[in-house]
Amino acid sequence: MTALDGEHAGGGTRSAGWAEDAVARHAGAEHLRSEEQVLERIERTRRRRPRVREDRITLAHGAGGKATHTLIEAVFLEAFRNPVLEALEDGAALDAGGARLAFTTDAFVVSPLFFPGGDIGDLAVNGTVNDLAMCGARPRHLSASFILEEGFPVADLQRIAASMARAAAAAGVEIVTGDTKVVRRGQADGCFVTTAGIGVRERPITLSAASARPGDAVIVSGPIGDHGITVMLARGELDIEADIVSDTAALHGVTADLLDAGGDGVRVLRDATRGGVATILNEIAGSSGVAVVVDEAAVPVRDEVVGASELLGIDPLYVACEGRLVAVVAPSRAGAVMAALHAHPLGAGAAVVGHVAEDPPGMVLLRTTFGGTRIVDLLVGDPLPRIC
Repeated sequence: MTALDGEHAGGGTRSAGWAEDAVARHAGAEHLRSEEQVLERIERTRRRRPRVREDRITLAHGAGGKATHTLIEAVFLEAFRNPVLEALEDGAALDAGGARLAFTTDAFVVSPLFFPGGDIGDLAVNGTVNDLAMCGARPRHLSASFILEEGFPVADLQRIAASMARAAAAAGVEIVTGDTKVVRRGQADGCFVTTAGIGVRERPITLSAASARPGDAVIVSGPIGDHGITVMLARGELDIEADIVSDTAALHGVTADLLDAGGDGVRVLRDATRGGVATILNEIAGSSGVAVVVDEAAVPVRDEVVGASELLGIDPLYVACEGRLVAVVAPSRAGAVMAALHAHPLGAGAAVVGHVAEDPPGMVLLRTTFGGTRIVDLLVGDPLPRIC
């Protein structure tokens, strides 16, 4: 090969390299444009005025996902609009006669009524206590109302009441008022329970889903998905056996320790019930106008839950918990908060699962174990209905 031949050969190689680089840059630009178009379509959809398109209520409207949010905003916010309600927190932060209070209400329609690790009774008490705790309040008093179906066994009602009494005593609250209604056979599926609760906000802090800031740490207090999978398997409709029990628990104690450690560096607290952790993170991202980036490998989830979820074709991020919280914490306080969680039995499995970023605002992104990234959006319906 002559020097000239070598020069031509080298030149040909450089030309090919430039061409390959150009193709790669073009492909990268096309991918970026495609990704931007997807994000723009999602954002346009979210900006539309909420409107219930269905003529009748469906199960999806009670699932905690997109249909639920649309129903709340298009019907209830439209009718009852006020600044407290518009915050869409787990409870209402109120000031009355100089007292800083939190008030919440919830309804429980779980099926079956009794499941491994709990029942509708302790679920109702713990769920209401937790909503107050997520407001930074110390729970004090609850109400309980029962809608009973004609023919419901009195022994089952006594069992539920005893469970509620034990859960209330463990949480340091009293059930001080209530109501009972009975409907005709076939109109209530046995027993529905509605509770309300009031607590005292003793700390001079305000917790809000709209308070997350770029750089904040996103923390989950323990393994996710236990409750939803437990209830689903307890129905006996699937030939799946797994050693899983519900995580139902009152979180006021671990929340108090977390707040003592994190102080005003704790921005957001939410318990991950209907719609799971994914729904909570979407609510935070949307309310704060930030992105939440989650590391899939860091999310705590039991092998049994992973296995059952794979067989059911669902993502554990969307499965309800009843004893887990999500916290968004300033980076300077994340270490102290994690230490406080790990020192408490209900926070022993806590993990930092991600962080808050600026872009894309209103989105939750998951960095997968395969090295890719995908959007974690709100579900329309619920893969596991009637679980809380």
